[in-house]
Amino acid sequence: MEERIEKAISLFKEGYNCSQSVVAAYADLYGFTPEQALKMSASFGGGIGRMRQTCGAACGLFMLAGLESGCTEGKDREGKEANYRMVQEFAEEFRKRNGSLICAELLGLSKSAPTPATPEARTAEYYKKRPCVKMVEEAARIFGEYLEAKAGKEEQESVEND
Repeated sequence: MEERIEKAISLFKEGYNCSQSVVAAYADLYGFTPEQALKMSASFGGGIGRMRQTCGAACGLFMLAGLESGCTEGKDREGKEANYRMVQEFAEEFRKRNGSLICAELLGLSKSAPTPATPEARTAEYYKKRPCVKMVEEAARIFGEYLEAKAGKEEQESVEND
């Protein structure tokens, strides 16, 4: 798990957005290439398109929830419910660890502050004033903890069935 968390942090420090960093750290587990992972998650950085709404790291976490438990049949109400439950649990854990799901709140920005589409340069000063690395780390950690718990449960069930 730690290796994937470090990968997410490294991707963010390379210049990828928060959502891309979280998704790309795990997407290979679901058969996606790095390029596919980066493209499918590109629009969610900066609180979705830099609009400072739902944190991009959290959005990446929710995209991973979809890869893990998303349904593929329109009428699959149980599948939708399972996925929505997972997203809600991840959201609650993210909120508990970070105080909010809202990008602007996490960044300490006023609600009236304009958010131009142009991303800021990734300088040492940027990293000092932004908690984004921590958000990426926490989102990647939440998903890693989920996968570890799932693997432990599957191992326990396998032992019980033998």
